[in-house]
Amino acid sequence: VQLQASGGGLVQAGGSLRLSCAASGRTFSSYNMGWFRQAPGREREFVAAISWSGGSTYYADSVKGRFTISRDNAKNTVYLQMNSLKPEDTAVYYCAASTVVANKATLYRYWGQGTLVTVSS
Repeated sequence: VQLQASGGGLVQAGGSLRLSCAASGRTFSSYNMGWFRQAPGREREFVAAISWSGGSTYYADSVKGRFTISRDNAKNTVYLQMNSLKPEDTAVYYCAASTVVANKATLYRYWGQGTLVTVSS
């Protein structure tokens, strides 16, 4: 599976962005998907995950209630809707695919290239 993340950009605090992650290959619908982020000087951290069917979703406490992960298996795409953005959400955001639903980066086998989100105060 090859993953291509897009949708990042510069937004003011309180604003919204929607990230997309397009996958190649016919097996996308069999993978659980996750979003991670990495801020400068910090470790990569879990943001959200969604099961292969879309029936289960999981979020980091820091984004719960503000971010929504979803997927469209017909379009081979997973999304991350980010609302009420804060300066501390500034990071490079990565999408990833795994055979399990997990919040650990080491359990994800395939990774996209990342898209930068910058939230100004």
